[in-house]
Amino acid sequence: MTGPITGWIMDRNLRGFLDLLSHHAGCAFDETDWETVEAGVQDTDDEAPDGRYSYPLVGTDAVLRASLARAVGGQEVSVRVTGAGTPELRLRTDTLLSASAAL
Repeated sequence: MTGPITGWIMDRNLRGFLDLLSHHAGCAFDETDWETVEAGVQDTDDEAPDGRYSYPLVGTDAVLRASLARAVGGQEVSVRVTGAGTPELRLRTDTLLSASAAL
């Protein structure tokens, strides 16, 4: 089993990141999913051990879990993705993280 893929993205890019990540897992990410995630990350804290929100992305190609936590006082979101078992999916996930951090 491979380890998690971790990084930071800008808060404004969270929905797009999850939408694209879902696509690579082979599942749809719709308005209901977004509303659930948006509510779930509202009170997260990247500095608290239990301050993360976790959301499953269950697709036909992979089952991913995105663990998210907002930076207190910042505009960034800490992201940890597990379940990316193939080299291709790991590369795509890492690339999405990098792009979502920079934009």
